[in-house]
Amino acid sequence: MPDATLLEAFPTPADQPFVIEHINEEFTSQCPKTGHPDFGTVTLRFCPAPASQGGTCVELKSLKLYCQSFRTEGIFYEAVTNRIRDDLVALMKPAWLQVRTDWRGRGGIRSVIRADFGPVPAEWRGR
Repeated sequence: MPDATLLEAFPTPADQPFVIEHINEEFTSQCPKTGHPDFGTVTLRFCPAPASQGGTCVELKSLKLYCQSFRTEGIFYEAVTNRIRDDLVALMKPAWLQVRTDWRGRGGIRSVIRADFGPVPAEWRGR
């Protein structure tokens, strides 16, 4: 089972809004129907809450270990994307967060799933 307790955060370094983007190009989970591996890229974009409001950022080693905890999990693409969003929102309570998963094609079908939290910053609308 994916383990959100692996996630750690540290205080955001600024009061001014900024956007962080982390890309995991080696994400794997398992198809819950066949047990075959699913390979994808997870892109995490977020705007931390201001430092004066207790904003935090996810620590990268913990994010890597958390993502690796999905490797043996039989889980649909949509559930992966929403689970990552929910776990990161619970950890950081960001002003805005988007998780995008891009799955490698299988049987001629590629999938892209997005799950957002909060209002999209103006500079990121349409991306």
